[in-house]
Amino acid sequence: MTTARRPRRGRRLGLALAGGGPEGAVYELGALRALEEAIEGLDLTTADTFVGVSAGAFIASALANGMTVSDLVRGLVADTPGEEPFDPGHFFVPAYKEWARRSGRLPVLIAEALLQFTRSPRDQTLFESLARLGEALPPGVFDNEPIRRYLTALFDRPGRTNDFRELTRRLFVVAADLESGTSIVFGSEGLDHVPIATAVQASTALPGLYPPVEIEGRMCVDGVLLKTVHASVALDQGVDLVLCVNPLVPVDVPAAERTGELAPGALLRGGLPLLLSQTFRTLIHSRMVVGMAHYEKRYPRQDVLLFEPARAEHRLFFRNIFSFRARREMCEIAYEATRKDLWLRRRSLAPALKRHGLALRDDVLLDPERTIWSGLGLDAPMPVSSLTRRLSGALERIEAATAPEPAARRKRRGRRSTV
Repeated sequence: MTTARRPRRGRRLGLALAGGGPEGAVYELGALRALEEAIEGLDLTTADTFVGVSAGAFIASALANGMTVSDLVRGLVADTPGEEPFDPGHFFVPAYKEWARRSGRLPVLIAEALLQFTRSPRDQTLFESLARLGEALPPGVFDNEPIRRYLTALFDRPGRTNDFRELTRRLFVVAADLESGTSIVFGSEGLDHVPIATAVQASTALPGLYPPVEIEGRMCVDGVLLKTVHASVALDQGVDLVLCVNPLVPVDVPAAERTGELAPGALLRGGLPLLLSQTFRTLIHSRMVVGMAHYEKRYPRQDVLLFEPARAEHRLFFRNIFSFRARREMCEIAYEATRKDLWLRRRSLAPALKRHGLALRDDVLLDPERTIWSGLGLDAPMPVSSLTRRLSGALERIEAATAPEPAARRKRRGRRSTV
């Protein structure tokens, strides 16, 4: 969305990043790297206001602490000396203690359910009586304490801070109050004393995957339940231009099936996780479209530019983020997709950028040899340890064995089997 407004001195830039789990965080880094390279005069670390929700809060908090996009991208493929290595495993540590504690109640719950059924078999079926066993399930499959510990260590480095009030730039991390259904904007007045790492932990607590994070008596969960990018938080701070990155779009699977890039039924074969992911993406994206139209009416003198992957980009959907190679590839896809988006929208983007002293670089957008790695001086993949290489290779073999088979390959195999 772009709206006409008169230019004024002292351009104020805002950055709003949506969620999407570890995959979304990796996509956002690739997209942000493309934006910095292709937009002359853009330096995201000097933005006035950062807004992050869920995985976007993970990236926004690092940028607000002075970490550059380049450093964060490098951290995807190799450990940086003196830094905490990025590992998607921080997001997926099973909640062992909670599972053990809850399972210990299972015998008691079964006995109580059976006793209740035998006392009044006409009032409810045995299945209804056993519904109480749901109390034995933990509130989240994974533990989000490792996320908080990782960020605490990251922001404990010299020159960084875990305190919103000590940042030189404004940072807002958005979560949702599960009990009231209202937003919680950490970093705002009255909520800026909460540690940044704890705020990010709360903002990434997607119900079902992670338990709610209790902060001062409020049960905090993923802020994406209310809005996708929360750009209004930055607009309310008076910024002139907000750049938004949203990695969560529903995937057009039928289009990929028609071209033979995916075999028919790829979504169903992916099982429950892919079905839930597609459902979630569809719900929040339709809501975001409405929200963007609302920004245009409510903030007519400010510009909001949204960048997101095309719905046909199915490669972002069927990917194992635990693989080092997959992380590199996802970052590359995001980088190239954003460059392509900038080029296709150049005529509409150029006037909006010009109002804020920015301009598109055609030399970057049209350079066929440029990659995200060459721009960082990393033409070849960075070396990893032998142990990491073995683990990565094993994960990639598992990924290859479970990935949906392209339709063209399936047809060829079918022809061979009939000979």
